[in-house]
Amino acid sequence: MLFSLALIFLCGMILGGIFTKLKLPSLLGMLITGIILGPYVLNLLDSSILNISADLRQIALIIILTRAGLNLDIQDLKKVGRPAFFMCFVPALFEIGGMLILTPKLLGLSLLDSAILGTVIAAVSPAVIVPKMLKLMNEGYGKQKSIPQLIMAGASVDDVFVIVLFAAFTGLASGGKISPMDFVKIPTSIIFGFIAGAILGKILALFFKKVHLRDSIKVIIILSISFLLVTLEKKFTGVIGFSGLLAIMTMGGALQKFRKEVAVRLSSKFSKLWVASELVLFVLVGATVNIQYALNSGVAAIILIFGVLIFRMGGVFVSLLGTELNKKERLFTMIGYCPKATVQAAIGSIPLAMGLGCGNIVLTVAVLAILITAPLGAFAIDLSYKKLLSK
Repeated sequence: MLFSLALIFLCGMILGGIFTKLKLPSLLGMLITGIILGPYVLNLLDSSILNISADLRQIALIIILTRAGLNLDIQDLKKVGRPAFFMCFVPALFEIGGMLILTPKLLGLSLLDSAILGTVIAAVSPAVIVPKMLKLMNEGYGKQKSIPQLIMAGASVDDVFVIVLFAAFTGLASGGKISPMDFVKIPTSIIFGFIAGAILGKILALFFKKVHLRDSIKVIIILSISFLLVTLEKKFTGVIGFSGLLAIMTMGGALQKFRKEVAVRLSSKFSKLWVASELVLFVLVGATVNIQYALNSGVAAIILIFGVLIFRMGGVFVSLLGTELNKKERLFTMIGYCPKATVQAAIGSIPLAMGLGCGNIVLTVAVLAILITAPLGAFAIDLSYKKLLSK
């Protein structure tokens, strides 16, 4: 395992640095590192690290969402108001709708299989989006109208919404049935996740005010609570849901509200943790990519991915109707809400593992969505934000 970790860090940094020099997103270099080192090309990564790959990727996601929460000013988010709510589910619904229209024609899947594919592809990637939005906030771009905060907050709830739909549709495909109560889990996951995060953030703010601790100890406490929240999420198997990831982000936001000076210092600590976590996350996502599936999928799958992205952008446009954002700012928000990676890597192989007939094609399109939208989305954000947003 130690040799594998050395390869992940060294090769990931080298290839990521090369892509940065070429004015391309470093994460593209990290993804390619994972593909090359992974089991489908050179097979240099130890099986023990691949067996815990999902857990390591989740830890990296927890770190970036905590950092996002610590930088999320709730007052700024309140200024956005209604669009922040719509961004949580309208773009995903548009993309799933686009999948229901295009997939039967392009790939010949049934409507149910198309819905499963839609829920896999419709989630955006906080791991790609959040670092980019934090960079914009640090540089002051779009901050006056809270555009980065809008995109970050929407991305975390968007994932909760899509994953609940995915569970419902795969359950139906495997011989079950969908009841209206299955969809009750969507609002309950969001509500209970938000409430738990807000309460814990307030408690931590009071605790850090009364008890003097080193910032490094505070980081360990926050990470431990975050791990417990994600573990707790798995205990909610009935109608009542709970989103651990949303709770983590809300906890950071509450801490930022009640102890801003502490949140600023802790955000700096989590930024340093993210340097290593980013490498682990994207190299291991790349290692899940079966390049042969991607090559065999053909042009139809690529057309499908770009087609449903247009639907997604339409959903963002609808969500922003009636806002003060100008045309350039709306265009940037549509671009910034497209990258995909972590959710697709996490659930893309589940239909195949369940023995569903659509399993292979779902995994193939999920892989292609990562390879296409993660680097292109990151590159488009870097290329456009200075031109489309005011500083």
